[in-house]
Amino acid sequence: MHKTVFRQKVPSHIFVSQTLLCLFIVLLYILTCPLHAAESTSDPAIALFQGNTMGTTYHIKVVMHKGDDKKEWSDSNKKSLHSLIEDRLKEVNQSMSVYSKSSEISLFNNARQGEIVKISPEFYFVMLTSQKLYKMTDGAWDGTVKPLVDLWGFGTKDQITAIPSSDNIRAILENIGFDQISIQDRTLKKQNSAITLDLGSIAKGFGVDAIGQLLKEQGYTNFLVEIGGEVIASGKKMEGVPWMVGISRPDKGGDPNDIYSSLQLQDRALATSGDYRNFVIIEGKTYSHIIDPATGYPVTNGVVSTSVVAESCTFADGLATALMVMGQEKGIKLVNSLENTECLILVRDDKGNLKDYRSAKFPLP
Repeated sequence: MHKTVFRQKVPSHIFVSQTLLCLFIVLLYILTCPLHAAESTSDPAIALFQGNTMGTTYHIKVVMHKGDDKKEWSDSNKKSLHSLIEDRLKEVNQSMSVYSKSSEISLFNNARQGEIVKISPEFYFVMLTSQKLYKMTDGAWDGTVKPLVDLWGFGTKDQITAIPSSDNIRAILENIGFDQISIQDRTLKKQNSAITLDLGSIAKGFGVDAIGQLLKEQGYTNFLVEIGGEVIASGKKMEGVPWMVGISRPDKGGDPNDIYSSLQLQDRALATSGDYRNFVIIEGKTYSHIIDPATGYPVTNGVVSTSVVAESCTFADGLATALMVMGQEKGIKLVNSLENTECLILVRDDKGNLKDYRSAKFPLP
């Protein structure tokens, strides 16, 4: 069966091109296709679209409408749909990119305490999802941790060579906390002027959902959308043939084609986070870029990879990051309490051995 291999995504909190290059997605069916082009696949009824967005790449496969008299995509149809995809991705990036001074998120970050900031329906949806994740994970997912990510050298600052002082960490922790943002009636308001948002750990998932919705609005029901490792599958690749995705083994410097697990995906989203592509070694000790918002320090719970299957890629994206912080015991307990949500958590022991923990109904290969 034809498999699509998604290399695990490092859950970054910002759109940083250099960091996200480490998230390169290995897609067996498109290794030789140029970027920014809609190329034919071995099946003329399936069109491939790919390009760059949010500091990473996207790859989309769309099956023609059922009942279409034509047997293959025309160049004009591919060009028209690719244009719609590019425009939608630009809208998402303009809303949530911290690198655009005019983006919605930048306008909020520059707002003063108590100032009311009006936001779009899409941004409001992401903020409500973020609030839900923050509450259900007891703060393990927190969209205000960017100052800590920067402090540890994983954000927009230079890589560090010494462990940050406990005083610096404590000082920054005072200005961390998603609960210091009021969200209501499509408006945001800070309770602390120093609070800033960075939704890089959830925005790519929203981008996937947004493109999925766009394709459905255009009448397509069978497609696969991937952005920076986050993916949603709708329908099937062809009659009787499901979309297949594989999750790479979380080995530092390992072969991305080395598959740990694979699964069929239909009308579901998959997001995977890992700590093995982005880390720093200080005085002989390795520190993950996954920061615990409660302590201000990188997590040390042994979790090296988390994969979440859910109806929404926005939700799956954020939850995968949260599970890295929560650990396997709390993470599995939480996921088992949720409807239509499953997870796979990989833990490496002191001897370097991998052990997986699966929620009750995580789909088998």
